[in-house]
Amino acid sequence: MADHNELGKLGEEHAVAFLQSHGYTILETNWTFQKAEIDIIAQKENVLAIVEVKTRSSIEFGLPQDFVKPKKIQLLVKAVNEYVIANDLEVAVRFDIIAIHKKGNEFIIEHLEDAFLHF
Repeated sequence: MADHNELGKLGEEHAVAFLQSHGYTILETNWTFQKAEIDIIAQKENVLAIVEVKTRSSIEFGLPQDFVKPKKIQLLVKAVNEYVIANDLEVAVRFDIIAIHKKGNEFIIEHLEDAFLHF
């Protein structure tokens, strides 16, 4: 597996642990629909959090969240619509980004709630 794939997988594991430690229940990881993949689908109370995880080895070339592009957002919206319908859910849906980057030997985690409102 390429180093960037391993870093991404490690980032997703950190994101799952972070969400669980903040009271979220993880419903799915790497859920796919057509061409879209949702990294994490989590629920806290009546909110379904659709979480895109972006992990970078450094922020030298930009913040991790800067790499979520409009095309990805469109695919996520389409996928989550299918997920909500298929599972007959009555929840509020929120799109989050968990941005992770390494600083020395540590991972810095930033949880951006309602992240797509800022695009």
